[in-house]
Amino acid sequence: MTAKEHTVARYLQLAGQSGRGKFKIYIGMSAGVGKTYRMLQEAHAMVRNNVNVQIGYIETHNRKETHALLDGLPMIPRKQVFYKGKLLEEMDLNAILLLSPEWVIVDELAHTNIPGSKNEKRWQDVVELLNAGINVISAVNIQHIESINQEVKSITGVEVQERVPDSILQMANEVVNIDLTADELITRLKEGKIYDQSKVETAMRNFFQADKILQLRELALKEVTTQVERKVETEIPRSQQMRHESFLACISTNEEVARKVIRKTARLAAYYHADWYVVYVQTPGESADKIALAAQRHLINNLKLATELGAEVVQEHSADISTAIIKLALEKQVTTVCIGKPHISLFRIILQTSMFNKLLKTLSSNDIDLIILS
Repeated sequence: MTAKEHTVARYLQLAGQSGRGKFKIYIGMSAGVGKTYRMLQEAHAMVRNNVNVQIGYIETHNRKETHALLDGLPMIPRKQVFYKGKLLEEMDLNAILLLSPEWVIVDELAHTNIPGSKNEKRWQDVVELLNAGINVISAVNIQHIESINQEVKSITGVEVQERVPDSILQMANEVVNIDLTADELITRLKEGKIYDQSKVETAMRNFFQADKILQLRELALKEVTTQVERKVETEIPRSQQMRHESFLACISTNEEVARKVIRKTARLAAYYHADWYVVYVQTPGESADKIALAAQRHLINNLKLATELGAEVVQEHSADISTAIIKLALEKQVTTVCIGKPHISLFRIILQTSMFNKLLKTLSSNDIDLIILS
């Protein structure tokens, strides 16, 4: 383990201790979406409700509307530090720990502290505050998340140097996305609400382009979705969780029906952003030496099509089609089974026998839907 990895592990271990403060992170696709503004609004709401909140560090970037929100909020003075002949300001970690407010606002989570500070990174300062039982509200842009650093580089052409480990997001009790459309963000830029007017033209030639913003917005939305799903999985009993859709397409050697079932199930899965599977149950009557070569070729082509469309393909060998389908549906935690409208196929056999009743009854008792596709 490198020295850097050891340091990260030490702080994350601290964060796991009991008595830790609550942690809320505002995340956005870029500067200017309103993360700092939202944090200050929340601080005002706390003050109105007599909550002990302090501004530990805030960066308004001289944005008029954001700066105006500082009025009326209690603020812990920054620490002044000389570095390379310059007087710089940093968050005063020790002062916050000494005052021990109930809540503290700490902006710029990915910030690198001045060399010689107690901690190298601000996120490490935040972990100390949390470990001291102080609740923290912070903010970060999506491009500063460690695991997607290379994705951001491929989108923007810039490798962001100040980064936070993904584990910091996983520590958060709440992750809130501050979202704007690309047009809204560019409008704010042109109006001078993000940078000084002298920097607007350069920004629009570089980072603030609609295609780049759209891709970063997608990354931010995905990250917040991941954190919400993690919170649901860890904090809500499984019996109370909303089911995630997943589909099982059942096909036979009938080429036309199979292709329709595969394509329609693929569209359903895409609509619900769901996992999906394709199963072919080979009965003894369809063994390789008993099935026509043309049917075998059609089957292979359809299974290939399913794979290309994103399905996980499963082939089973069983004389009992219903049992094989039920077994797989339960194993994969499928929510919907899709079959083709029976023509000259094995599913005509299912409909004509007690096997279909068995399938329907078992799926129903396990809250699995059955769709017969035309």
